[in-house]
Amino acid sequence: MADLGGTSRAYRLTNGVQNYAWGSPTAIPDLLGVPADGRPVAEMWLGAHAGLPSSCSPCDSEDATPVALSDLLRSAPDALLGRAVVEEYGPRLPYLLKVLAADRPLSLQVHPAPHVARAGFSRENAAGVPVDSPDRNYKDDQHKPEMLLALTPFEGLCGFRRPARALQLLDGLDGDCVGRMRDELTASPDARGVRRAFEVALAARGTDCAEDVARTAASVRARIARGEFRSRGDRTAVELAEHHPGDPGALVSLMLNRVSLAPGEAVFLAAGEVHAYLSGVGVEVMASSDNVLRAGLTPKRVDIEALLGCASYVPRPPVRPVLRAEPGGLTRYVAPAQEFSLLYGRVAGEAVVTHTGPRILLCLDGQVELSNLAGSLGRVGRGESVFVAHDAGHVTVQGEGTVVVAFVP
Repeated sequence: MADLGGTSRAYRLTNGVQNYAWGSPTAIPDLLGVPADGRPVAEMWLGAHAGLPSSCSPCDSEDATPVALSDLLRSAPDALLGRAVVEEYGPRLPYLLKVLAADRPLSLQVHPAPHVARAGFSRENAAGVPVDSPDRNYKDDQHKPEMLLALTPFEGLCGFRRPARALQLLDGLDGDCVGRMRDELTASPDARGVRRAFEVALAARGTDCAEDVARTAASVRARIARGEFRSRGDRTAVELAEHHPGDPGALVSLMLNRVSLAPGEAVFLAAGEVHAYLSGVGVEVMASSDNVLRAGLTPKRVDIEALLGCASYVPRPPVRPVLRAEPGGLTRYVAPAQEFSLLYGRVAGEAVVTHTGPRILLCLDGQVELSNLAGSLGRVGRGESVFVAHDAGHVTVQGEGTVVVAFVP
């Protein structure tokens, strides 16, 4: 067995990808400098989640046998993670970093709160449902707040609109389902009405609703054709109805905030926030979890009862992280989450990462060299990534390139 003594302070990562149907066939291969094979490449995972852990080998060794990052962390947790992280989370990496590349809309979904994830994971284990079963809701026992940082123009739906605004979009549309949604919001223009309107749309999934949804989509198209469209929400509903014919999730989109991110902008999603990413390339960082409860716009499992129990119905605008300048030109993205934070920016000369604990650095373009007081920790080029141990201390990043660094705040 390979030596897992944790004697190195930086480890080069080899990361797996997920070939989900909504992924771009070119964006992630282009980043990695590998030929595209025609398959969609939706996500690259950088971390130690059991679903797709990165493997690693010391940057200062050419012939070391790669090991799973999760195994490495358990071999010397204090040195690699830091005592504070181990005391809070155990001998594991509390965050998961991803590159996400969406050519098509993702499912309408929420992520569970901590107590919901623990109870659900335990319940499905006790029932003997395999972790990789399509009938499973909970892949682990962790909640999943997340932040997405756009690398290209990025579009998404995040959280419920104000009921008054949602009613403006629903007004005048044909269809029985959308009519009942409108009635619930009119009767209770608050979080209670939002939940009831959402329940109406979800309940329609179990009925022969395809013709009714198509009728509503046609009335939205007609409104656009007359030059009367109310917002980008109209176009979103039409596009989703085309991608997922007959799915009432397209109607739910009229109740959700449409978010457009320019490169370098970010959005934070708390557990329970109803959302769907629509298109673009970005970096995601989240609590180390793969728990997703789907509400629609997908052929995958939809568990309405579980989703309704953990979704948030409070209308509010999307949460943007606080941005803070860091030494050397990088920007820190501060989200209301204990498990993660991000640094992002272009290094032109030298930048300093003063945060300790377990860090993952991904180079998005160019080439940089990492060093600490003891000397060089290794070079990182486009598409390459490294895990930097807690006991490496402060790290200097030199060269010219764009980097993103995940760390525990």
